[in-house]
Amino acid sequence: MSNDHQFIIRLENLRFTAHHGLYPEEALAGNEFRVDLWLAFVPAKEPFSRLEDTVNYERVYEVVKAHMDRRTNLLETLAMHITEEIGRDFPVVQEMEITIRKAHPPIRQFTGQVAVTYRKRFTNPS
Repeated sequence: MSNDHQFIIRLENLRFTAHHGLYPEEALAGNEFRVDLWLAFVPAKEPFSRLEDTVNYERVYEVVKAHMDRRTNLLETLAMHITEEIGRDFPVVQEMEITIRKAHPPIRQFTGQVAVTYRKRFTNPS
């Protein structure tokens, strides 16, 4: 199969209340997080009509949710762990990008959000 095209799957504006962060008050109170991600892949065969021939975005969501439910100090680490697990679950994925936004960071007199974006290209054996 030619690699001159890709499919892209997006999960956007996923909302979670979670307890990520370095500070004790973040562990107690939690925060609102938003997650956007996209992944690019070339299916093993085309045309495809079975879920097994594509990337199951329900499973992708389950991975994100499981990691959001586990406290992690740094958003950078969280983004890397999510990306790595999705890459292991779906070897057809060639590239992925995830952005995690923290709605209310514990910064005095700060208005806005903070976000971490992580992008990875996978070198999966063909």
